[in-house]
Amino acid sequence: MSVAEAGGVFRRARGRTLDAFPAEKEREWRGPFYFIQGADPQFGLMKAWSTGNCDSGGDEWEQEVRLAEQAVQAINKLNPKPRFFVLCGDLIHAMPGMPWRKEQTEDLQRVLRAVDREIPLVFVSGNHDVGNVPTAETIEEFRRTWGDDYFSFWAGGVLFLVLNSQFLYDASRCPALKQAQDQWLDQQLRIAEQRHCQHAVVFQHIPLFLQSIDEDDDYFNLTKSVRKEVADKLTKAGIRAVFSGHYHRNAGGTYQNLDMVVSSAIGCQLGKDTHGLRVVVVTAEKIVHRYYSLDELSEKGIEDDLMDLMKKK
Repeated sequence: MSVAEAGGVFRRARGRTLDAFPAEKEREWRGPFYFIQGADPQFGLMKAWSTGNCDSGGDEWEQEVRLAEQAVQAINKLNPKPRFFVLCGDLIHAMPGMPWRKEQTEDLQRVLRAVDREIPLVFVSGNHDVGNVPTAETIEEFRRTWGDDYFSFWAGGVLFLVLNSQFLYDASRCPALKQAQDQWLDQQLRIAEQRHCQHAVVFQHIPLFLQSIDEDDDYFNLTKSVRKEVADKLTKAGIRAVFSGHYHRNAGGTYQNLDMVVSSAIGCQLGKDTHGLRVVVVTAEKIVHRYYSLDELSEKGIEDDLMDLMKKK
């Protein structure tokens, strides 16, 4: 089942924007709000990782289904409701053309249909969604299933940019698509630089860096030359934060005035963190975020100090 066939529940990005947030109504700052960031539900990785066969394993994903259901239940209980729930890539584990991809996709969409209809979903493409080396065909499949692979939207006076980070990783098989995103991003950054927004924020799957702009190249970050070029573009335009996943651990750092936030997974953990979600509070002056385990968020909700930030006008 594609998103288009999912009973109209998912309002996917089309035309490089998200119609759940009409720009004419959302460009104006109306006071503090919050959203939820999740990453890497990656149905199938837990079995594949446990067997040491991450390339072709992953024929079971019952654990990930339960974790995703717990995440949805925790989000639905929150009061007030978050403005949106963004999933920063690797929605499923099976790469394009691999077994179980259709079944994993259908199961994740079934779980996500339970998200409160007043909480829009924002989908970010990851390497397992479009392939480590994407092609025009894999990008088109993602667009049919989940919506545009890069787009922007306004929410509460804040400009949000969603990027396809695989174009920054290896676009050798689709250079024209990368060029189109580059041109689009330059246009969006000009808007951000004009300061017509309270803040500007980027979502992408692969982090620019895990801890430091000068760290060595790694599977889990972008190469030094690419990350520096992108980070300089973003900071020049006044982007306040980049939120990503991919690492399956919590990490992050700062570069100039840019906060690089790396969130651990809803699904398989590769470090010592717990399955969880990040609560992100946006005030007039700053962006404050905190990672919660699914159990913490389900049982206790958002802590008072974060709730108090949303009461300040």
